[in-house]
Amino acid sequence: MVESSSSLLELGGPVVLVLLGISVLALAVILAKAFQLSNARVGRHSLVRQAVTMWRTGERSKATQALLKDRSLSAALVRSAMEAIQKLDGQPLSSQERDIREERLREEISARAADRLFGLTSWLKALDLVTQIAPLLGLLGTVLGMIETFQTLQESGSSANPGTLAGGIWVALLTTACGLAVAIPVSVAVTWFETRLEKERAALEVLLTGVFTAGATSNQSPSS
Repeated sequence: MVESSSSLLELGGPVVLVLLGISVLALAVILAKAFQLSNARVGRHSLVRQAVTMWRTGERSKATQALLKDRSLSAALVRSAMEAIQKLDGQPLSSQERDIREERLREEISARAADRLFGLTSWLKALDLVTQIAPLLGLLGTVLGMIETFQTLQESGSSANPGTLAGGIWVALLTTACGLAVAIPVSVAVTWFETRLEKERAALEVLLTGVFTAGATSNQSPSS
């Protein structure tokens, strides 16, 4: 295994060495991102959905207490919205003033959610860059290898060995294969991360909307 890897590096030259370094860095970033999303419990909303349901049915204290057990990103944001609305409910405000403050609160919570989600997208651009430059580096290695092969062919003239020529070509194409081998799995990982974050963004919007619309309804009902 070690010998085959060493021969691969010798055949591919410095381009393969660069691609190997990039692949190691990309793998480290992918593992770090996977841990980050898991730690933020991205995509896990069952307890938060139950709390929002309790909130909308009037069990507000029970809903906020239930979210204390959840350390997810969505739970922290929804709990902040619930606690802020409860503070508004305890203040002697006119209906118009309360609506203004609640709208500002909603904008603040939305901005906080956007900021937290933006933090989770860190290093995704770097991974996206890997998916773009890895095939280009592989192609560069192939072009350089083909130039060297045809230079050898020109120098050999009519005594050129077809087997040697074919060997030089497949060695040149080796770098393209290495570039694609790096880019494809990294591209899959980037797509998976972006999909998870997009779903998280949509889920947060739905959950926060459920909290704020329930708050507006509960404050309008006594005056009706």
